Amino acid sequence: MNRLLLAICTILDTIIAVIYFIMYDTGPDGPLPVHEWQGAVMILNRVTLAAGGCTIAAGLWRSAKGKSWLLILNGVALSAYGVIPLFWKGPLAFDRLALLLIAMAITFGILALTIARSPRRSGADQWFFGFAGAGSLGFAVAFLALVNRWIQLERRPFHALVFLLLCLYFGFTAVCMLGLARGRCTPSLLRIS
Repeated sequence: MNRLLLAICTILDTIIAVIYFIMYDTGPDGPLPVHEWQGAVMILNRVTLAAGGCTIAAGLWRSAKGKSWLLILNGVALSAYGVIPLFWKGPLAFDRLALLLIAMAITFGILALTIARSPRRSGADQWFFGFAGAGSLGFAVAFLALVNRWIQLERRPFHALVFLLLCLYFGFTAVCMLGLARGRCTPSLLRIS
């Protein structure tokens, strides 16, 4: 069941990445005005909430020895990322949502690095999860740089580069979830007790 939940997370993260790519491709200056994105944003938030729920369920699904608290925290942050825009009234700055992205990237990065350091991993598994952990922590730094304005973007409500970064992050997350779902790590390795 845990593999099925992680496979569903892979599919949902892929859908999120595709929606962000479409938003990047049309862009705020493109053929689709920003106010017409409402439908896509509502679908995006619901898919993100579903992905967060599946991630939480995968973390809670009991293996022989326990739960994966890092996967649960990742799912909680992802669920909050999907639900806050649904209920928030008024303008919502990217900075607040980026903090949730940072939390997601850090928790998954630590989880992947923990799996990579497991003595029972083959060389290919160690490399995959090592790179996944380092890449996830790299995304955390990139989002942190955007929040702290270390990376200067033009001042406008929606910058196309942010959509591209979100597309890349959720695509990367989909690949990582697929690695978890393929059974390259046992559920007991997902546990942090």
